[in-house]
Order: sequence, then structure tokens, then C-alpha cells
Amino acid sequence: MDRLIYVAMTGARHILDQQASVANNLANASTTGYRAAESAFRAVPVEGEGLPTRTFVVGSTPGASFAPGAVQDTGRDLDVAVQGEGWIAVQLADGAEAYTRNGSLQVGANGMLQTRSGQNVLGEGGPIAIPPDTTVTIAKDGTISVLPVIPPPNAVSVVGRIKLVNPPPGELVRGADGLFRLRNGGAAQADPNVAIAPGALEGSNVNVVEELVNMISLARQFDLQMKLISNAEGNAQHASQILNVGA
Repeated sequence: MDRLIYVAMTGARHILDQQASVANNLANASTTGYRAAESAFRAVPVEGEGLPTRTFVVGSTPGASFAPGAVQDTGRDLDVAVQGEGWIAVQLADGAEAYTRNGSLQVGANGMLQTRSGQNVLGEGGPIAIPPDTTVTIAKDGTISVLPVIPPPNAVSVVGRIKLVNPPPGELVRGADGLFRLRNGGAAQADPNVAIAPGALEGSNVNVVEELVNMISLARQFDLQMKLISNAEGNAQHASQILNVGA
């Protein structure tokens, strides 16, 4: 009897984890550059003397869907969308490097090119500083040019180039902040083949209809696990009654 309860209990617990992942995807269906989280589970036998018939559910390495999202033109000079595969490199508060597809950029109070979350955008030589009183233009290869808004208005200068990378998806892991990092904690090499679309943003790649269907399916699976536990309790009660009659 305990085998049935144990299997149902571990299955129900991980279904709740999977529902949380689906709920997070739905909450980020409109988040720029968001990559849908994917969950995977597998059955593992319990090791130990007298336990060869017991199994429990464990979560496999969580992953993400790297399918592209829809690109929408915004006309904003500091909006960029990565075309095809690739990532924008940003610098974390501890100096480490991370990667994002959210190309909604801004110039911080300190004059540094940053993401909306405040991370500095990395160039080939480090963070990129934008001179004050200038108009910013970003080319398809990530080159950033500035044009002064005061005379001389034709003095165009290049201040840097956004570091665009394209590491293999299997080497990337999502952090709690939603940014991706290399599994080994290192920094990826810049890839000159990665291109961006200026004046545009890439939307989330979450398929809302698919996630809603998954949510309904998971709810039914959870109900099934609860029914198994309830049946196990009923079977135990009937077994106790039979034993009492026999006594």
C-alpha cells in the first residue's frame, strides 16, 4: 500500500512544480525577449534493501525554449532585436557576464548604455559609455554611433560595438533573474555573424494557447494522483476491517 501512496505523492509534488513553471510562462507572455521555461521529469527507483519496487519522481535539468519570438517595429533608436540565433551580452553587478534577448536599452544616469533592468550592455572592450547631448544610432552589426545635437552636428563618431554572442543552447542556463549564463561560469566569445534589427523588439516566445492546455492537463493529472492516494486510504481501511473480522 505504501508503494502506491509514495509514487502518487511524489508525482503530485512535481506536478505542482510544473504548474508553477507554466504559470510563470503565462505571466511572461508579454515580456520582451522572454524564453519559455521547459520542465522534464522522470521516474527513478528507490535504492536500498527491500525497496526495489518503489520509485519516485525527480525533475530533470530544467531548460528553455530557444524558438524565436515575434519581432515588432518600435522606431525607437535604442530598441534592438536579435535576428535569428544570438544574445546580447550584459554585465552583472558582480562583474560577471550574462546574456539576454531583451533589446530595450536605455542610457543610464551615469551615461552607460544599459538594459531596462539596469545592467550595463557590454561592448568588445567592456561597458559602453554614451556621450551626453548626442543622438544614438545602432547598426545591424551592433556598432554604436553618436551624433552631437549641438554644433558641429555632422561630427559622427563610433563609441563602441555591442557584444553579440551565440553559444550553443546546451551550454546556457537561466538564472533566477531571467538572464542566461554559461554553465561553466565563463564568458562567451563575440560572434560576428550575429545581427540585430535596430528600432525593433522581439516579443516573448511563449505560446499562450499551448501553456493553457498544459495547465488544464496538469490539473487533471494532479486530480488523478489525489484519487490514487484516496483509493490507497480506502483500501487500507477495508484491509483493517477484514483483519478485525478475522480476529
